[in-house]
Amino acid sequence: MLIVTVPTIEGRAIDAYLGVVTGEVILGADMFRDVFSAIRDIVGGRSAAYERELERARGIALQEMAERASELGGDAMVGVDLDDETVGQGSMQMASASGTAVRLG
Repeated sequence: MLIVTVPTIEGRAIDAYLGVVTGEVILGADMFRDVFSAIRDIVGGRSAAYERELERARGIALQEMAERASELGGDAMVGVDLDDETVGQGSMQMASASGTAVRLG
């Protein structure tokens, strides 16, 4: 499935707009990652463990969104937006993806 953040796909006509679809995921972080992340916050630097979890969460959200678009008969997604945030006092990562499912000509 073609997934783009822009409203059109260059060189392709959109035959039908099938509706807005979303994908959401919330992943819990384990205690060890929380401890090491807190240490990173004190001494500075990036938290590779959290970055990997956030990347994984985004991938799952995009996959869910694409599956829902396929169920509607879509073969592409336009205007896709990704959002993420920390929930549950920092113990969970949430990622969401939303966009418009379309059928290309």
